[in-house]
Amino acid sequence: MDSKRKVTISWSGGKDSAFALYKILLSGDYHVVNLHTVFGDDTKRVGLHGVREALIERQAECLGLPLVKLHLRESDNHQVYAALMQAYYKKCAQQGITHIVFGDIFLEDLRDYREQLLAGTSLQSVYPLWKIDSNLLVNDFVGLGFKTAICSADADVFSETQVGQTIDAAFIENLPNGVDPCGENGEFHSMVYDGPVFKTPLLFDRGEVVKKAYTFQKKNEQDEIEVVSKAFWFQDLLPRIA
Repeated sequence: MDSKRKVTISWSGGKDSAFALYKILLSGDYHVVNLHTVFGDDTKRVGLHGVREALIERQAECLGLPLVKLHLRESDNHQVYAALMQAYYKKCAQQGITHIVFGDIFLEDLRDYREQLLAGTSLQSVYPLWKIDSNLLVNDFVGLGFKTAICSADADVFSETQVGQTIDAAFIENLPNGVDPCGENGEFHSMVYDGPVFKTPLLFDRGEVVKKAYTFQKKNEQDEIEVVSKAFWFQDLLPRIA
């Protein structure tokens, strides 16, 4: 009888979720039932990563893991996202899944929000990367042989030519001052295409780079809600056609 705890991985396709998967597998304490990813219902892409649904599907195949796709309709109402996730968590519990794995590192407000969504369910959260130094994490990640391409980046701190690059020692060393080495504050996002958790590398091609602005609300240092506009570079990544 398998005594391992059944988990599903909150999967963006990027380095943090991939490293969380690696840590979970390395522990030997969990059975990974699947990955789950939220896609825009209209865009068929992963949120601020901008990665195509078809590429995440291919990535899951390269990992040898099932992928559960959750489609979020466009709305300014955050409750739409909450309802989507809570419905999924209910299904997880019914399937015997006991834990949800997240790749968060130090954002307390994000962790609190995840815990709120899990409240009232039998599911527990697991944060394999929590409070590990970002410099240590990214250097370990690269040192283990993971390969990940920058798919989107804050246009205030990165140039158009930097998106699409693979994170390596030189990229880490030349990061602008104040940028978290793991991009934990949203400075950049990535898509992992090879590494120790992959059965075969994910093959893809780089398409066009586009710039897109987003407007969102956040709390300032005075704990007041303010409207912020941010521009990001997006590197389109295309599944390679054999």
